[in-house]
Amino acid sequence: MDLIKPKAITVTDADKNEYPFIISRLPATVGREILAKYPLSNAPKIGDYDVSHEAMLKMMRYVAVDIEGNEIALKTQTLIDNHVPDGEALIRLEIEMLKYNTSFFGKDGSPGFLRYLLQKVSGSLPSIIKTLMDSLPSSLPQNSPASKTSKRP
Repeated sequence: MDLIKPKAITVTDADKNEYPFIISRLPATVGREILAKYPLSNAPKIGDYDVSHEAMLKMMRYVAVDIEGNEIALKTQTLIDNHVPDGEALIRLEIEMLKYNTSFFGKDGSPGFLRYLLQKVSGSLPSIIKTLMDSLPSSLPQNSPASKTSKRP
């Protein structure tokens, strides 16, 4: 597979070691699929890890490492695990791919779409939590006597 507009980058791991990668633009339909899945599948507490994992694997197919002059695309989970040193480096690599492939995930200090989306989601969390808390007492037994196995405070 040929990379589209390849760009050499460096990503740091959790120990601050640097690793070189070659990132690529995504083909239009792959880019659309990944960008449609990424924001919500990675949002805390509302995301779907399986969707996020699938999108990451698909996106990493357009990332390569240079091994003795040969570009090796990270097409499989095994290749990713063998060439990306840790989870922190992988997340940094994903962010670099998102920034390289979009203008709305935030470049050059602009807040970007991802920050906007996360602000919207986090803004609604207090009302969701309040609704859940309000419904909690009605789902608990009221004035129920202690059972024989209950411990006293």
